[in-house]
Amino acid sequence: MPRSVNSVASRARRKKVLSQTRGNFGSRKNVFTVAKNTLDKGLGYAYRDRKKKKGLFRALWIQRINAGVRQYDMSYSEFIGKLDKKGITLNRKTLADLAMNHPEAFKAIVEKVK
Repeated sequence: MPRSVNSVASRARRKKVLSQTRGNFGSRKNVFTVAKNTLDKGLGYAYRDRKKKKGLFRALWIQRINAGVRQYDMSYSEFIGKLDKKGITLNRKTLADLAMNHPEAFKAIVEKVK
């Protein structure tokens, strides 16, 4: 009795990996064993950086708030401390947006905190 191999599933599995590595350089896109390693590494980076992205955005918001409050002779830490004492509960994303796009509203918040 001949050996039965499910070549349809095997081919589909290989095609799936090779289609996910489209756009890579050289043998990374068309040699299965190399492409498999490339894909594993890439998916690992993608997972890691989805987590990292949140911290990077928080850092960006902090820089924008800091730049905004420096115009009013304040530091970021001083501003956040006073904001907390006054009981104003605006998150950093909102404050950064106000500092960038609505300077008059941001100025009102800074004046209230001072």
